[in-house]
This record gives sequence, C-alpha cells and structure tokens, in this order.
Amino acid sequence: MDAHADADATVRAIARYAADIRFAGLPAEAVRACKRRIADTLACGIAAYDAEPSRIARALALRTDVADGARVLGTARRALPELAAFANTAMARYLDGNDCFPGGGGHPSGVIAPVLAAAQVAGADGRDVIAAIVVGYEVHRALHESLHVMTRGLDHAFYPAVAAAVASARLLRLDGARMVNAISLATTANLPLAVTRRGQLSMWKGVAEANAVRNGLFAALLAQAGMTGPGRPFDGALGLRDLAGPVDATRLGRAPLAIVEADMKFFVTEYHSQGPLAAALSLAGGRDVDEIAAIHIRTYEFAHREIGSGAEKWRPATRETADHSLPYIVAATLVDGGFSDAIFAPARFSDPRILALADRITVAEDHAFTCAFPAKFPCHVEVRLQDDTTRAAGIDVPHGHHDDPLTDAEVAAKFAALAGRKLASARLAQAWDLIENFERCSRIDDLFDALTVEGNPGSGP
Repeated sequence: MDAHADADATVRAIARYAADIRFAGLPAEAVRACKRRIADTLACGIAAYDAEPSRIARALALRTDVADGARVLGTARRALPELAAFANTAMARYLDGNDCFPGGGGHPSGVIAPVLAAAQVAGADGRDVIAAIVVGYEVHRALHESLHVMTRGLDHAFYPAVAAAVASARLLRLDGARMVNAISLATTANLPLAVTRRGQLSMWKGVAEANAVRNGLFAALLAQAGMTGPGRPFDGALGLRDLAGPVDATRLGRAPLAIVEADMKFFVTEYHSQGPLAAALSLAGGRDVDEIAAIHIRTYEFAHREIGSGAEKWRPATRETADHSLPYIVAATLVDGGFSDAIFAPARFSDPRILALADRITVAEDHAFTCAFPAKFPCHVEVRLQDDTTRAAGIDVPHGHHDDPLTDAEVAAKFAALAGRKLASARLAQAWDLIENFERCSRIDDLFDALTVEGNPGSGP
C-alpha cells in the first residue's frame, strides 16, 4: 500500500520531493551556494557566542551530556539533538547577519543547525548534509511563496519548523509513512504569533526560529519513534488551508533552486536596511554629521512597516529593536563613519549624537517602490546639508541580493571577520577548508572540532 495514501496532497508532494533528491543530481551552483551559506551561518553563530541569548540557550542545552547526541557550537560537548539545534540556531540568528527570503520569508539558513544535528545522530556525511539543506530551503521557499503567513498575524518561524522536519527526516532515513508524520507533526504544532516582531523587540525575535527548528527536528525524531500526526494538516478540515490558504507544491524544485535565490547580507544587520544604509554611506559616509540638516528615506511598504515606522524605531531600548530600526542604523553608522554591528551595543542607544541625527531622519513609503517589491527592493535616500545643498542616491537591490551576489572573497572575508572574533587563525583556516570541501567530509564532528572556541575546555557553557 502507498505509504502516503492517507496523507493530504500537500504532504504527499513534499514527502516525495524530499525522498527523490540526490546529491549527485544537484547543480554545481546549488552545492556552491550551500557551502557559502554553511560558512555564513556558522560564522554568525561563533561571533554571537558570548551574547546573552546564546548563553541562555547553550546553558539549557548543556544541562546534561548526551554521549550519542549532537555537538553544541563552540564547545566539545554533546546535547540532545533538538536542544543542540536550538542553541546553535539561537547563536546563528542573534546578529541577524544570515541569509533570508526578504519580505516576510524569514531565514532559510535556520535549517542548517538541525540538519547538522540530525547528521551526527544518523552518521551522515557532507554530501547527505548538503542534499538535506537544499531540500529544507526548497520547502521553506515553497511555503513562504504560497502562504505569506505574516499577513495572517502569524510569524515566519513557521516555515523553518516544517523545513527542518522534512530535511531532518530525510537525513534520519525515515520511510514514507514516518516522513509524512514528521511533516504533519511539525505543521500542526508550530504556528507562532507575529507579535514577535512588533513594538520594542525582545530576545525572542532572534530565538523564534531556533525554537521552530528545535520543534521541527523533534517532530522528525517523534515520527522516527512511531508517533503519528493528523493525516491532513494542510488540506483537511480545520487545516492550514482554512487558515492561510493552499500550498503550491509545484514550486518545489523550481529553477534556480531556493538555496541559490536566498539573499545574503553584506552588512550584518536587518535585510531591508541594507539598501538605504549603502545609499546613505555613499552620500554622507565620513562626513561630519553636524553638517547634515536632514535625511529623507523613501522605501516600500514592507520596509516602512517593519523597520521605518513606530516611535520605538527612533528610540530603541533593546538590541533587537535597534537592529530592526532603519533611522537608528543609518544614524549610528554615519556618526561612526562606517558600519559595524558594534552600534547595537546597549550603551549606544542613548548616544546623544546618534539620537540627534535620528531625529533628523524621516522614512516614508513610496507607492511605486511598493509596486516594484518584491521583484526589486528599491530605496531612495536624500541628504540635505546645513547649507541647503542636497545629495541623493537610489538602489534597486542591495549588494548580497541574488541579482548582485557577494563575491567568494567577500563571503570568505565575512567568515573570517565574524568567526575570527572567537577563533585563532589556524582554526579559521581549518574550518574554512572543511566547508569549502564539505562534499568530501565524512565526519561532521571535524567541523565542530575546528569551530570550538578558544579557551573553552568543553566542561561548561
């Protein structure tokens, strides 16, 4: 009997797609894109090793050692795989520097940590990991492009929950029936609220996807153990279709693959700030900010709503609010004469020069830009000086977008700059070489060994 017979059409399509992918059939550009994103994600995680949410997540994961568990990033210790995935994704997301599907699509690189955890449990190799990550990206993109859950008051952390379940189930070599149950369990139980990203933002903004992928991997482990889920979580009565609409499963495997289309970040900050920040730097970078009378930014509706409106964006009180505040990011960067994520240190939130310049920044929606979005991410920045001269610049897509991708050298430099905050040069070189040749990696622990933080004996969080 067909193992998928009792499942709805969407679950069947996702399960069959995941089962059919083989590393040997992947385009070279997808393999290269995957390795770039593994490097980018893990570097973001290592750089955030000492952040408070990272310490909290790591401490909870490492309450007990699990001999056959998965490695916690930066340490030599093992935890339950789902808790290792939670801690590692919390670290990777903290800086908000990893890739994304902009416009409410979330961060598909969230699938990387649970896949690496599942791979250690299953004894999988680099080729298996790459294929599973590609599957996770495909599921994530298909869900986002079909559902747009944020328009329904839900958070985009739903997408990586299901993506992690599918990718992990594939690595755990679940049969058809168990794969179906893993998808169902992840879909049914993980519909988070979009309040996560409103008002003064909390630590949960960066940890929501960590929780989602923890639950996705746990769903796969539950299914592996024999747990069953509802047969029709998408298309059945009171299923996701009734709440958010149907999923177009024909999007799975569309060229170019999702892992190639996911947009990377040149600046280690929120994606929709990338274009305005680059434009502002081109106009006023290095200039004495006291010469600036006003800055006017025009952008599309999504960016205006998410990072350019609300009183808290001009007076951020948390790191999470600051890295989602367009006026703060632009003002702080111009005050410093260049971008560094050091602007998100809490002591900077009361810097009088930053606040004074932010008060001279306005952000408005441009209807034409909204119509162009999301095919383009247009912005226009005008800087008016105290002598009434003006300068203006516009950008259609920020550097790092798949139409203007980061160069290999830029990815390598970003990896070195971020991971180098905690790793010595020898470790950096070893980790980079392992990722560059990941399809030949037979032992996932080798990568975690290279990424162990200096001075950490593995005896504690």
